[in-house]
Amino acid sequence: MSKVTLNGNTTVTGSKPSQQYDTAEHPFELRHEVKKLNTRLDQLADSLEKAQIKDIIENYTSPKKRIITNFTAGMARGLGLTLGTFVVLGLLGLILSQFVNMPIVGQYIADLLGYIDDYKS
Repeated sequence: MSKVTLNGNTTVTGSKPSQQYDTAEHPFELRHEVKKLNTRLDQLADSLEKAQIKDIIENYTSPKKRIITNFTAGMARGLGLTLGTFVVLGLLGLILSQFVNMPIVGQYIADLLGYIDDYKS
């Protein structure tokens, strides 16, 4: 049994709560618990830094930044899609022009190339 003084006036006797540790009785257990908590706090800090929470909050609190970011991203996507389509269709046309000498497929491709030439002029 231990005695606890409240406000310097009354003394309360009773057993210690089971969840609290007395540093005089369990110093190594407390050190272990503190070490585990510090490790967990370090992990949380690293996770928050990796998630870049500060940047996300700044972007969502400033509508001007959000508009500029979304506009720039849209322009980049549009330019990327346009250039990608140009390259893929160019390569497809180059590959198809190599098959003009084949009997059945070659006639179809020759007609297709003829339509393209007629459209150009």
